[in-house]
Amino acid sequence: MDAAQVKALTKELGADLVGIASAATLNAFPPDPRWPQTPDRVSPHCKSVIVIVSRIPVAAFRAKSNIPVQYLDMLVLRRMDRIAHKLTEHLEREGHPSFVTAAQETDWNMKKASYGRLSTRHMGIEAGLGTFGLEVNILTPEFGPRLYLTGVLTELELEPDAPMTEQVCIGESCSRCLHACPTDAVLHFGIDKRNCAIEAQEFGYMTATQFFDGYIDASPAKKKEMLKARDVFGFWQGLLRVVGSFGDCPRCLAVCPVGNDYHAHLADVQKKIPEKTPEKVAKAKAFKKARVDGDPVTGLDDWNIRWVGTDGYQGIVARQLQEFKKAQAERAGMDEDGEG
Repeated sequence: MDAAQVKALTKELGADLVGIASAATLNAFPPDPRWPQTPDRVSPHCKSVIVIVSRIPVAAFRAKSNIPVQYLDMLVLRRMDRIAHKLTEHLEREGHPSFVTAAQETDWNMKKASYGRLSTRHMGIEAGLGTFGLEVNILTPEFGPRLYLTGVLTELELEPDAPMTEQVCIGESCSRCLHACPTDAVLHFGIDKRNCAIEAQEFGYMTATQFFDGYIDASPAKKKEMLKARDVFGFWQGLLRVVGSFGDCPRCLAVCPVGNDYHAHLADVQKKIPEKTPEKVAKAKAFKKARVDGDPVTGLDDWNIRWVGTDGYQGIVARQLQEFKKAQAERAGMDEDGEG
């Protein structure tokens, strides 16, 4: 099988997007060389990584609460893993050993907290699917950051896709993700993971350990009272359905103006950002000034700029919006003529 056949099959199986990254490239450019998330640490036989994207249905970001997004996250992840597994079965039948990476699993021998054996965001960028946003989610031109990724590690050598060099994220002059973040966790092409986790992992590992630290030293009466707390039911729900244990806060995803799905369905309901404050606006202006002045920025240093987009932002979202409006006008004209 060649790359085109693999991509066609993956789309037939239900993937929204698919790209291919060279294992050698991923080995040579780990996200952080101090804790190398590289295919060769998983399997020395891997030659290519097939990166699969499943989008999050956009209607969930129009809801009054975050619950629909939380539930859809679980459904999307399960569906994506099924697609990837079917692909591996087909590749193995063709004589190419392959397996799905443990995308949501943490390697405790590396950094503390959530740090997987491979970074799906970086794999997606190396596979030509998008670039980093200001909050270091991967942004694709089609769906912005409203998606999940997984990877199939295969011993089949496939022609890799070229990474995008244009910055998909509008960047500092937009900063909508920064304005919307309820815990002010967005850095300059970086993220304060601990602050992010306060909202994103309401009933995640950190919350659970904090709760049970207090529970261990509590009196018998206090323990009975604590077991009736909302948190305990949240932990149970997180174990049962994953809901609440990650991806609990979709604000940066909802307000990002990148993607045809945003132009079609979110621009009206997400136009205003209630969390926006003068302090956040000032922070964004400082980010913009630092970039214009060429000040040292960790997220934009010689190593990390690879995943942000070496050519900088060149108007991809503006071009996308104009094309969307043109298509809308054409559809409206067809409807008026009775041909739509």
